[in-house]
Amino acid sequence: MSKPLETLEEQLDSFDAAARAEALEELIAMADAGIVEVPPPGLAFNLHCHSFYSFNGYGYSPSRLAWLGRKKGLLAMGIVDFDVLDGVDEFLAACKRLRLRVCAGMETRVFIPEFGTRVINSPGEPGISYHMGVGFTRTAVAQTDLLRELKQVAQDRTRGLVARVNTVLHEIELDFETHVLPLTPNGNVTERHVCAAYEQRARDHFDSEEETISYWASVLHVHTEDIGAIYDSRPALQALIRSKTMKAGGVGYVSPDGDEFPRIDRVNAFVKDAGAIPTHTWLDGASPGEEAIEELLDCTMAAGVAAVNIIPDRNWNIANPDQKRIKVAKLNEFVALAEARHLPVIVGTELNAHGLPFVDDFDAPEMKPLHPVFLKGAYILHAHTILQAQAGMGYLSPWAEQHFGSIPEKNAFFEQVGAHTNSANPPAAWQPTPSDLPESVLSSLDA
Repeated sequence: MSKPLETLEEQLDSFDAAARAEALEELIAMADAGIVEVPPPGLAFNLHCHSFYSFNGYGYSPSRLAWLGRKKGLLAMGIVDFDVLDGVDEFLAACKRLRLRVCAGMETRVFIPEFGTRVINSPGEPGISYHMGVGFTRTAVAQTDLLRELKQVAQDRTRGLVARVNTVLHEIELDFETHVLPLTPNGNVTERHVCAAYEQRARDHFDSEEETISYWASVLHVHTEDIGAIYDSRPALQALIRSKTMKAGGVGYVSPDGDEFPRIDRVNAFVKDAGAIPTHTWLDGASPGEEAIEELLDCTMAAGVAAVNIIPDRNWNIANPDQKRIKVAKLNEFVALAEARHLPVIVGTELNAHGLPFVDDFDAPEMKPLHPVFLKGAYILHAHTILQAQAGMGYLSPWAEQHFGSIPEKNAFFEQVGAHTNSANPPAAWQPTPSDLPESVLSSLDA
């Protein structure tokens, strides 16, 4: 063993792609030799992880996420970065080497004109909805104009945010190029990167912990003891900086309008053209838009949505029993509506903040009844990914449109493929082509 396990795992988060690849190969060799215990895949999975190409609360790269998923015995892993597909190739390759079921996506924000006066799932922003495409099979896609636009708009928005926040944090003001851009490999910086940069600048600027705490109490207008209580928890302090300076009511916040974000139909067309699946994201059913959930689902499906995403932990892992009861009821209602519309349900824990669980607790009483629905979604997305990558026979492909008379029939097929390809690498003899019938694709899996 050339390097300790911990060193190799840290190397997986290097911004040097060659260093990440080298570390992954060494870790796989250690697992194959029995030096690192790697359990067989279970029935837990996380299909919604942000990597360091947008923001991960632990700084995890796509390769680190794949490795940890395999090391923890997960059935499947998926990444979903904001506004970029930069990690797709690396993640798919890592999961293949690790024999792990896989899907890769992108998250962004879209404008839904029909809900232009109602908040959906982006707090305080009527008509704006977090939205996803899932099942991408490569980083380089045919239509790059939208991706360039999304990344540039996001970066311009973050630059403006820094300029505004600098006016109140002038003692520790940031230079965008020097202090912010280097925090992520390809320049796709977020509010969370900015918070981390301000928090570090304060520690570097002031001479003592007491002085730093006093500064934050003064500029954030909170009690000194409140800052002191979270000072050693950097993620908690960064979250407070964000809430006080960058969210609604803070100097950095500027309320967006619909023109700042692409319309849902444009994003869905891009996602489908790239061979992926347009996906509606659901928060918790509490906003005016999500209270009209049937209308919202019908609207987004008319615009091309063919799957839905949920972050379950937000909807059941809640201390207040009354809030928990309400949210769990809404969660079950939404899942039932998605099932009635035959929409695959994709779930995960994001990992875009420190402290979030690596994987959902599917054994929790609130989750256990829903696990079969979530598992079906994981199988469908994995099957879509390998079929789309191998032969262009994905979930929304012309081949699928030709051969399935109904969505339930299609779902059953993709679920079977996802369940049978349990090594994540299909059998060597399994070479489906668009001339194959669905039954022959399935029978060749059993050959």
